[in-house]
Amino acid sequence: MEFIKNTFILQGGPVMYPLLFVSILGFVLFIERALFLHKGQIGTEDFLSGIKNLVNKKRLVEALTLCEDTPGPMARIVKSALLHFGESRDHIRSAIQAAALVEIPTLERRIGTIAAIARIAPLLGFLGTLIAAVQALYALEATNGDSSMFSQLLAEALITSATGLAIGVMATLAHHFLYGRVRSLVHDFEWVGHNINEFLTTAPLEEAESAQVEETESES
Repeated sequence: MEFIKNTFILQGGPVMYPLLFVSILGFVLFIERALFLHKGQIGTEDFLSGIKNLVNKKRLVEALTLCEDTPGPMARIVKSALLHFGESRDHIRSAIQAAALVEIPTLERRIGTIAAIARIAPLLGFLGTLIAAVQALYALEATNGDSSMFSQLLAEALITSATGLAIGVMATLAHHFLYGRVRSLVHDFEWVGHNINEFLTTAPLEEAESAQVEETESES
């Protein structure tokens, strides 16, 4: 740590400290968001099959309990649909959409901050370069062309620019990765919402048709 401090941070000048801060902030936010989105991933098909099986057996309370015990936004969306079981298709769809609108901002939280870091870091690096360039001009005038001082300030300018660009690239990649995970979850929301809506609105019809067939067979 002392080696890095002496050879990298100090040589980069004072702008290296805000660059170090935004890099640590971006790393912490990325890890937190990646873990949060990972917890939101569940076996969607298996979970939905279990819900349908319970509903077919008319064990709605157990289906709701399964939703509560399952972590992630997907279970909460399915729960909102189950709470409106027996209502019209439009009412169930509205409940699903309302639940999804609540979950999506939670998924996208802090991802915009990582995008902001990707834009700010190169600007900070460029600022450090300009500061070092101005210092180099003054140093050349004060020392009558001392090449060692000029080389030191030139290294400072290059270090800040390189560091800012590196942080910007990593933050951009992190933002695209997290945004892709969010889009994937939203796609799953749409698929699960449509699937559970179709199931809940057709299940009563299927039960009524089967009951009518049984009644006809008993009369005959």
